[in-house]
Amino acid sequence: GGEVVQAEAPIGDATVGKALSKPRAVEKDPIPLAERTKLSAKVHRVWMERLGGGTRKQAPKGPEDFVVSVEVNPSPGLSTAKPCATAKMLRAAGVDVINIADGPRATVRMSNSALAEVLQREGDHETILHMCCRDRNLLGLMSDLLGNHTRGLHNMVIITGDPPKMGDYPKATAVFDLDSVGLLKLVTGINGGVDPAGRDFGDQGRFFCATGAEPGAVDYEREMRRLREKIDAGAEMVMTQPVYDAAVMRRFLDDLAAFPKPIPVLLGLCPLVSSRNAEFLHNEVPGMSVPQGIRERMAGAAPGPGALAEGVAIAREMLQEFQSEIVGCYVMPQLGKYEAAVSVLEPLGYGKDDSSARRDAAK
Repeated sequence: GGEVVQAEAPIGDATVGKALSKPRAVEKDPIPLAERTKLSAKVHRVWMERLGGGTRKQAPKGPEDFVVSVEVNPSPGLSTAKPCATAKMLRAAGVDVINIADGPRATVRMSNSALAEVLQREGDHETILHMCCRDRNLLGLMSDLLGNHTRGLHNMVIITGDPPKMGDYPKATAVFDLDSVGLLKLVTGINGGVDPAGRDFGDQGRFFCATGAEPGAVDYEREMRRLREKIDAGAEMVMTQPVYDAAVMRRFLDDLAAFPKPIPVLLGLCPLVSSRNAEFLHNEVPGMSVPQGIRERMAGAAPGPGALAEGVAIAREMLQEFQSEIVGCYVMPQLGKYEAAVSVLEPLGYGKDDSSARRDAAK
């Protein structure tokens, strides 16, 4: 939703004022990925060493050459105790980075940057923050980017965002001064030392920018066209929506590999926890499709632990199928079942006593 402004730089006459009369400053070369963040350095290393920059397929040995992000979102209300405890458990299991959404499905939670700062301060957990274009105008987005950068929050997932009508506050105003392409161009400019008005601001950003993609999009041609635009605008990694159909993921990875500039992929995995959960995702969540065969497997599983185990098995099958082509995976646990995320990853050496040591030894 909200594909309002295909933002060029400078971004729209109304936003740049007098800067239009001056030539745009020259962007500097970005800081190399190997030096920007711990996450960008590992992604780059795995992409080049294991996957040859997208030219070869090779299965990972374990946490040392595989990248894992797990989504942990703020609890409703004011407390950060539960997400902090979850992040600590996941990091001990070998997970690289904690992913924090930005008002997913237009719900209201504390800002993801606030939770990220707490995780970083209390547990030295590296985070990757979603930033969507729905809630802030250009000035607000720029202000938040600069604030995040100052607080050491440099890993970003740039998305357009779900419209407010999906959430608890359907009458909230959607802004969408920019869409994901425009915001990626803005961040790329910051990384090159140039602000949205085209002025040199003396310093360079260290942002590492991922973006989202929907391999099962209804309008697949448009989705791939948009993905190319996002890569051209500066996206450096793709994080996919969860996919439960191997043929759908196969088409997406083949098409991405044929791009003029392929980039690393984190495969989206969402372990199902029950038949009802599978039906809800299939019928109620935009962009999600759970094939009939998978829904039947979940319906046939014993309730409770049996269904959870089946959901883990389904996610493991997708991971096994594509692990030799992806830098890693992005796990979205359902209904607080964070142990299921670790269970999915156990065949790759996660959740063991030496998992975090293996993850850190290769840095």
